[in-house]
Amino acid sequence: MKTVPHERFSSTIILTPATVSAFARAAGDDNPLHHDPDHAAGTRYGRLVASGPQTTAHLMALTASHFSRRGPMVGLEFWFRFRRPVFADETIRLEWLIVSVKHNSRLGGDVIELRGRIRNEAGETVVGAKGRVLVSEKL
Repeated sequence: MKTVPHERFSSTIILTPATVSAFARAAGDDNPLHHDPDHAAGTRYGRLVASGPQTTAHLMALTASHFSRRGPMVGLEFWFRFRRPVFADETIRLEWLIVSVKHNSRLGGDVIELRGRIRNEAGETVVGAKGRVLVSEKL
């Protein structure tokens, strides 16, 4: 399948306090905002929140899953902006839009520029993203 600008792909993830805490611990993030409901209740957020590494990992993993079906791929760069908290007990929507596809002879494949976001249950953008990946015939 040929990759073309304006193509969109997405996924939905159901977060739970247990999975959010487990991810944060596995990543070495001991911030009580991800683990301790009593602590989180006393913060500006009022409840547990997912860690930034977790939300961004889900976004990057979606690009890997999507493009690896088309051929060997690697991520080249990603940028994220955290706009709102991602709560540990909500369903989030991961979305990417292909902005451009440019063949790069030196890299031996197509460099794909992306814009992405995570939306919460209210439809608000909670994380904004940009990325570039390389899809090639071989790595």
